[in-house]
Amino acid sequence: MGKGPGLYSDIGKKARDLLYKDYQADHKFTVTTYTSNGVAITSTGTKKGELLLADVNTQLKNKNITTDVKVDSRSNLFTTVTIDEPAPGLKTIFSFVVPDQKSGKVELQYRHEYAGISTGIGLTAKPLVSFSGVIGNDCVSVGTDLSFDTASGNFIKLNAGLNITHSDLIASMTLNDKGDTLTASYYHIVSPLTNTAVGAELTHSFSSNENTLTIGTQHTLDPLTTVKARMNNYGRASALIQHEWRPKSLFTISGEVDTRAIEKSAKVGLALALKP
Repeated sequence: MGKGPGLYSDIGKKARDLLYKDYQADHKFTVTTYTSNGVAITSTGTKKGELLLADVNTQLKNKNITTDVKVDSRSNLFTTVTIDEPAPGLKTIFSFVVPDQKSGKVELQYRHEYAGISTGIGLTAKPLVSFSGVIGNDCVSVGTDLSFDTASGNFIKLNAGLNITHSDLIASMTLNDKGDTLTASYYHIVSPLTNTAVGAELTHSFSSNENTLTIGTQHTLDPLTTVKARMNNYGRASALIQHEWRPKSLFTISGEVDTRAIEKSAKVGLALALKP
């Protein structure tokens, strides 16, 4: 964990990554190549049932400016320009999608030892304005995440969060969906040597009075192989194994089964990422 509270999106991120990152039920193939002048070209293909999706992303870094241009199978052009630290602790991000004329957005992120702030505004006549801020330090932090639609005059997002970090554990709590959903998460490092950790997330919906509990764990079998598993209170169990068969190239196989309906076929996902 770095010094400072980070951004609002960092609240509960360790637990979310443990419980949800790299799990998938699709087949995904990613290849990254580099040109002689340093341009990174990443091609991705994803098979979702009978649907095949593909995109090509080009990334160019020049000093502190990073430009990403992605084209997907629907002929959408996504462009993101990131200027890292034009001033100490500041990051500027410009993004837009072609042909969506209302997608233009500029975002400013500022990280300080005792605060993390992110503001964004859409580049339209009546833009969507967002703000998130966290205050505290690398041990305790509180924050809020807001989005305001100037066209309707309404808040479309109104969240708040608390994060507590210890040497080997992280506990967080967030209130989302304008106060309708309460989420508490816990992440604990059991063994740093084997990267063994456990985590849990409990979500309560006040409107439906429903609870969702997900627990999970991860363990490194060797320096190149990691296994993860999770299960929720609805009986859905998932597991994955990820192997770095060469530097920066990963092979991941994951599966999910509904323990309350074993007769149904299990979902199996495959992901292969190749980098030179």
